[in-house]
Amino acid sequence: MVKIVPAVMCGGVGSRLWPMSRALYPKQLLPLTSDRTMLQETVGRVCDPERFAAPILICNDEHRFLIAAQMQESQDAHGGILLEPEGRNTAPAVALAALQVLKSDPEALLLVLAADHRIGKPEAFLAAVGAATGAAQAGHLITFGIAP
Repeated sequence: MVKIVPAVMCGGVGSRLWPMSRALYPKQLLPLTSDRTMLQETVGRVCDPERFAAPILICNDEHRFLIAAQMQESQDAHGGILLEPEGRNTAPAVALAALQVLKSDPEALLLVLAADHRIGKPEAFLAAVGAATGAAQAGHLITFGIAP
């Protein structure tokens, strides 16, 4: 069975949702769509050890203790917190996660997730990931989209 490693990008500052979301407490750390935070919802979607490896969390230094506290509160397992040396947006965060996964398992697939997305139909999300696995194993880059 192929190992799928979720990489959850959770380092944004949530500036578009100000004043509710602030640089030191961005939207992914807020409970906006349920009693769980956006980060907890995201990690919860990929916590099935039959389908996924423990997710890697990627954030900046300012958020690491808040993220660790939220993971402890939710009791969802994770594969560690990677700290971005400097916030440079998505591509460097994905590269950091890819290098980390490559070190531990060069055959693993990387599933990159944003911590602040609402997925109304988690079962459809999981089905899409399952359907895309074969193409990803064949070397294709897969992107997922949801109608806004």
